[in-house]
Amino acid sequence: MTPDDPGHAVPPGRDGNQCGFTRGWEPRRGAQPTLAEQLSAHIGGLIHNQGLRPGMRLPSVRVMAGASGMSRCTVVQAYGLLEAQGLIWSRRGAGFFVCARPAAAQGQREAGSGCAVPAVFDAAFLLRSMFSGPWHGGHPAGAGLLPPAWLDLEMLGSAIRRVGRTAGSSLLSYGTPLGYRPLRQQIATLLQAQDVPAHPDLHLMTVAGVTQGLDLLVRKLLRPGDAVLVEDPGWFLVHGLLKAQGMQVIGVPRRQDGPDCTALAQLAERHRPRLFIVNSAVHNPTGFTLSAGVAHEVLRIAECFDFLLAEDDTFADFHPGMPVRLAALDRLRRVLLIGGYSKTLGGSLRVGYVAGRPDLIRRLVDGKLLGGPTSPELGEQVVHRILADGEYRRHVGRLRERINQACGRCIEGLVQLGCEVPHPPHAGMFVWADCGRDSQQLAAEAVARGLLLAPGVLFSPQPEPSRMLRVPVSMVDDAAAWALLAQSLGGGPRAKA
Repeated sequence: MTPDDPGHAVPPGRDGNQCGFTRGWEPRRGAQPTLAEQLSAHIGGLIHNQGLRPGMRLPSVRVMAGASGMSRCTVVQAYGLLEAQGLIWSRRGAGFFVCARPAAAQGQREAGSGCAVPAVFDAAFLLRSMFSGPWHGGHPAGAGLLPPAWLDLEMLGSAIRRVGRTAGSSLLSYGTPLGYRPLRQQIATLLQAQDVPAHPDLHLMTVAGVTQGLDLLVRKLLRPGDAVLVEDPGWFLVHGLLKAQGMQVIGVPRRQDGPDCTALAQLAERHRPRLFIVNSAVHNPTGFTLSAGVAHEVLRIAECFDFLLAEDDTFADFHPGMPVRLAALDRLRRVLLIGGYSKTLGGSLRVGYVAGRPDLIRRLVDGKLLGGPTSPELGEQVVHRILADGEYRRHVGRLRERINQACGRCIEGLVQLGCEVPHPPHAGMFVWADCGRDSQQLAAEAVARGLLLAPGVLFSPQPEPSRMLRVPVSMVDDAAAWALLAQSLGGGPRAKA
C-alpha cells in the first residue's frame, strides 16, 4: 500500500469537509503529473480564478490531507510548489495564506483576455507575441514553430532520464568553454560525413542556439558602423540584431538558386562589407536551396572583396539528402557554419554549434566566456545521447516526411483561399505566399482574431509594403487556425498584381 493510498490517509475532519477546497475534485492516481503537482494545480486554479481571496488561510496540512485523501507529505510538497510560484506564503505556527496578487500580474491577465491590434506590426511585436498572448490552443500557429505534437516528447524525455542516471557529478560543474566534448565529437563526425572538415577541438564550439551563435559573431568579429550583407528576404531577427549593434545592414536579393550574384558583387564593391549572412540550405522564409554554381560564385566574390560568410544552417535537416554548403566548398577558410537542434527537438533545448577556422573559434570562445561563461551542459548531454543512439536520424526522417506532406496540402489550401505561390519551396516548414494585399495590414487584422502571422515586410532590411506572407505548413492541420486565416484573407481589398 503506497503512502498516498486512502488506507494511510487521515480521515476527513469536520474543518476539511467544510473548507470546500477539494469538493468535486478527485486526484488521478498512478498518472502524471504527480499527486502533489495535481493538488497544487487545483489550488492554484482556485487562486487564479479568484475563488480564494488574498490573505485567506489555507487548511492545515492535516486537514487538507484528510479532505484530499492524500498523505501529509504529499500536501507539504503541494504547498511547497505553491510557495515557489508565489501564490501562497507561510508563517511559522500560523499556517499558509494566499498571497496578494501584484497589480502588474493582474494587469497581465487582463491584457491577456483579448487580442489587441498593435499600433505597429513589427519584428519586436512578432517576437514578443510568439511567447505570450491568448493564441488559439495556446500555440501561435503562424509564428514559425512546429506544433509540439509533431515533435517526439518521449524520445526527448527518455534521453533526459538516461542522462540523469549516468551523468553523475558532471551536472554540478560549469562544463568547458568549447562545450561538451562528446557532443562536439558527434557533430564533427556528422559534418565530416557531409564534407565539412570540422575537428572537434579546433573547428567547433557549442552555443545556446543559432541566435547566440550569430550574436557572438556580431559582437566579436564586427564593429559598429561595419557594412553587413543579408539576404532580402531573410530572417528578420538577424536584421534586428545587426541594427541593434549599430551595423550598416544591406540587403542582397534572394532568388530560387541563391543570392543574386550580380547584385552581390556590386554591393560588395560599393560597401566593402565585413560579413555576409546567408541561408544556403532551406532558406527562411522561402524554402529555397543554394545551387552549386551560385555557391561557387558567392565564394569567389567573398574572396575578391575579402569578407567573411556566416552560413545559417538552422533548417538544413529538413533538406532531403545532402545540401550544397558553402562551408564544405570553402573548407572553413572564410565560412562560419552555424547550426542547432531547437527546431527539430524542441524550443526549450537551446543547443547549437559554430564551425569555423581555429583563430575565429578562439575569438568566439573568448566572447562566450564573457557572456556565459559556458553553455549549459545538461542540454548538450541530452542532444549527444539522442545523436549517439541514432534516434535523431530516424526522428528527422519522420518529421521531414510529415512536413513535406503538409506542404503540399498547405499550398493547395492557400491557392483555394485566393493566394498565389509563385515558387513552391524546395523543402522546409514554410510557404512564401502572395496574399494579394498588404500582408502587414492582414497580419494586424489577424491578431484581433487570435491568429499570429508573419508579414513579408519584416523579412526585408529596408521595410517596404509587401504582399508576401510566411505561412507555416503545419497551419493546414490546425482547423481552427486555418479557419481564422481564411476569415482574415476574406476581409479587405485585394491588391492587383
